[in-house]
Amino acid sequence: MKRFIMLAAIGLTLFSCQQPKHYISINGFAQGTTYSITYQADSNFNYQREIDSLLADFDTSCSIYNANSIVSRINSNDTTVRADKHFTAVFNLSRMVWEKSNGAFDITIGPLAEAWGFGFKNKVKLDSAMVDSLKALVGMEKIRLENGSLIKADPRMFINLNAVAQGYSSDVVAEFLESKQIMNYMVEIGGEIRTNGLNSKGKEWVIGVDKPVDNAIPGETFQFLLALSGKSVATSGNYRKFYEENGVKYAHTIDPKSGFPVRHTLLCATVIADDCGTADAFATAFMVVGIDKARDMISTLKGVDAIFVYTDAQGVYKTLATEGAKKFIIEED
Repeated sequence: MKRFIMLAAIGLTLFSCQQPKHYISINGFAQGTTYSITYQADSNFNYQREIDSLLADFDTSCSIYNANSIVSRINSNDTTVRADKHFTAVFNLSRMVWEKSNGAFDITIGPLAEAWGFGFKNKVKLDSAMVDSLKALVGMEKIRLENGSLIKADPRMFINLNAVAQGYSSDVVAEFLESKQIMNYMVEIGGEIRTNGLNSKGKEWVIGVDKPVDNAIPGETFQFLLALSGKSVATSGNYRKFYEENGVKYAHTIDPKSGFPVRHTLLCATVIADDCGTADAFATAFMVVGIDKARDMISTLKGVDAIFVYTDAQGVYKTLATEGAKKFIIEED
């Protein structure tokens, strides 16, 4: 779940530089957010039309904001709908991350997210009994993809792909560019980034990760900078998507097991992986479990690195990076 009130990129800013000939930058809108893409081509050909078409096609598959999309029709229990290649790929990726995160990442979180006010409906006043009843509608073990049809244990189950869709769509665009023999590029959709090759100065792409301060202006202050090539990065945090009620802060990240918004000291998780869909999904999983379990979880994962920003008992900001992630950090507060 990547959207609540502000449809802004979470935590990631690209440091751009003056573009020489043959480096092309395009910007636009997709999935209720913005995208920014820079690439080097042998000619000055602009692929924005093709990229917009790709992203529109992806929206018709995986966007819950499109009433006629495949996922929306599944949520409406349309028995005639069939999964396409995008939905199938996102579903399989989601199941893999669900398994490896012991259920922390779960695309069936929809009913709980809606009830807590992080969806299309107004939040409702919840008590423990109501939360327990909604938890009965959550769990990837209760759904399966069979011959192109998504089978739900309960028709009231609601699939929400927001926590993986933007990352995966960055992969879709990257694969399109590579099909055109474009190997120097940066694709950013909703703050989820995939890079390859070098920027216009012949250097790795430099990405700024915002300091996780409540309601901070994106790009105003950075917790650290990353230099990336051939890697993807996604950040998840609760410092922009939350609301307060009676002095209590309710984060947009919902724990599928407890049924409640998370309350822990992990402020944001920045994940680095080969593909952006994987980075996006695990960033959410880490935000669900908190710093201690996230540290344990990532020690079991191959090809996934992370940088965690959290507060200690005194409220002091701390940063914990895996050994693999440290080599990408070029500046840190």
